Amino acid sequence: MTVDVIPREQALANARRALDAARASRDFDRAAGRLDPAAELILRRLERQQRQQAPAVEHRAAA
Repeated sequence: MTVDVIPREQALANARRALDAARASRDFDRAAGRLDPAAELILRRLERQQRQQAPAVEHRAAA
């Protein structure tokens, strides 16, 4: 009995490709105004939370 096994790296790459495609589709629909208002509200809330959790970036003048 032979079982084809997908290497872990390939499985992760495939999952990343599918996730990126889904995000691109969502972003396209969002930009076109076709996203459900409830979903838009959730996305805005998540984006706000991510901005609050992001570490503060210090802007320094180049020496």
